[in-house]
Amino acid sequence: GVKALAHYFIGYHGGEQPATPEDGKALMGKWMAWVKDLGPAMINPGTPLGPSTTVGVEGASEGFENALMGFSVVEAQDMDSALKIAQSCPHLLMKGATLQVAEMKQMPSG
Repeated sequence: GVKALAHYFIGYHGGEQPATPEDGKALMGKWMAWVKDLGPAMINPGTPLGPSTTVGVEGASEGFENALMGFSVVEAQDMDSALKIAQSCPHLLMKGATLQVAEMKQMPSG
């Protein structure tokens, strides 16, 4: 049978901000083209996140090592397909930027 497509989380980490506002606009343009090119495979194009706080049993402290800056959700056949999508993401054009890719599992019901 045909395997149902799964949703994959793509988390954005790090990356030096573009040097000029023009560079920033150019990068955003590339990112928007990437989103558009993916068409219906792009489930959630992007959710930017503010600064992170680390929470533990002792309490909370500002900051988080290699904090998540935002995320997208894509639909793909398998992890290899999701990785190909991620590798074409313009976020990776920023120096030091990385992406985290993980399958979004369904919670068991009942």
